[in-house]
Amino acid sequence: MELVRSFLNKISVEQIKIELLNTAYGNGHTFLARLDPRTLILWYLFFAIAPWFIFNEWILFGLLALMTVTTVMSRVSPLIIVILIFGLVSQVGYLFVFTLFFGGSLEGALPLLVLTMKLSVISLASITVFSSLDPERLSDGLLSLGLPGHVSFSIAYGYRILPTLLEEYHHLFLSFRLRGRSPGKNGFLYWRSIYYFIKISILCFYPLFLSTAKRARTTVEALETRGFTYAFNRAEVKRLKLSYLRFSRRDGAFIACSAVYVAAVLWIGGMLP
Repeated sequence: MELVRSFLNKISVEQIKIELLNTAYGNGHTFLARLDPRTLILWYLFFAIAPWFIFNEWILFGLLALMTVTTVMSRVSPLIIVILIFGLVSQVGYLFVFTLFFGGSLEGALPLLVLTMKLSVISLASITVFSSLDPERLSDGLLSLGLPGHVSFSIAYGYRILPTLLEEYHHLFLSFRLRGRSPGKNGFLYWRSIYYFIKISILCFYPLFLSTAKRARTTVEALETRGFTYAFNRAEVKRLKLSYLRFSRRDGAFIACSAVYVAAVLWIGGMLP
């Protein structure tokens, strides 16, 4: 309990914003960050799709072990890992409760365990890749693989603007608390206070949507003034923008090691009962 309390005391909006910025920009010195973005994207596509077609527990466990190693190598923020664990536990937990409520037994935990491992493999692969690629390299990698320029730029723009939106939401929340009237009594199990905070949390989204729409319009007008659409429709501009992308021996070694490991896991997992 003391550990959880100390962890909650360290959480603040400013700390979350710092963690988001570190996740997006602070891992450029790791081994995975030095790989070509197209290598990481193609690697991620395999581990994001393949687990859905695998039902062998041993194979999924082997893939999960690999994802754990790559997550450690990418030096992911502990806050991201805590959010991931909380999401997996809560999602699988309520499914297990519903299973017991509708007459299920503990045997129903096995399919849920398989589902948890699948989600864990996909989630850790996502965290590994997107924490190893800064928004610019991610956008260029997607653009090089044939994604439209507007879509790839939107992904990079979303990365950059997320900390700003979080800070603005926090300011809106504080303004609602300052101008509003909190309940005089907490009520049974603090239900009045819980209802009050949920209400203002929802109300904060409406001015945030309006502010985001205005900011997006200003950004689009500024980009169009500088010839954004014209540049993305010119092959020579795209070729110049992506000229720094190179497949190296490091990329080939990473793909080869991953392929050998996956082949070994599939072979060993198929032999185990």
